[in-house]
Amino acid sequence: MDLATLVFRDFTPDDAEAVVALWQACGLTRPWNDPRKDIARKMTDRNGAFWVVAHSGEIVASVMIGYDGHRGSINYLAVTPEAQAKGLGGELMRRAETYLIDLGCPKVSFCVRKDNLPVLSFYDQLGYDIDDVHFLGKRLIPDD
Repeated sequence: MDLATLVFRDFTPDDAEAVVALWQACGLTRPWNDPRKDIARKMTDRNGAFWVVAHSGEIVASVMIGYDGHRGSINYLAVTPEAQAKGLGGELMRRAETYLIDLGCPKVSFCVRKDNLPVLSFYDQLGYDIDDVHFLGKRLIPDD
């Protein structure tokens, strides 16, 4: 798949089911997180962006970008397994970084499960470091 043949664009509600299928194919969904609710929540967020990449009309990649005024965040970076290791994930990250820089964002942070070694290696190749911090979480609204 040649990057020149891909269409990078904003997510639209018509993309929702294809994006959920992409996330499932990439192992990004969890039983306790409803991906459709995550999409609906992102659509109400005016800070950041939600992009998809299409090839021949099919969604092959996605990324959610957030910004809180100091730190940018990346969520749901996904590339269909058939298109992985061909530069698309790196290109999406470069575009996300440029987007955040243009907003004046000094730092980007995101979560990767510690046992997801291929993804940790991917981000290492892009120059990301593992920060010496604890990530804290608390469920405020159940997705059941």
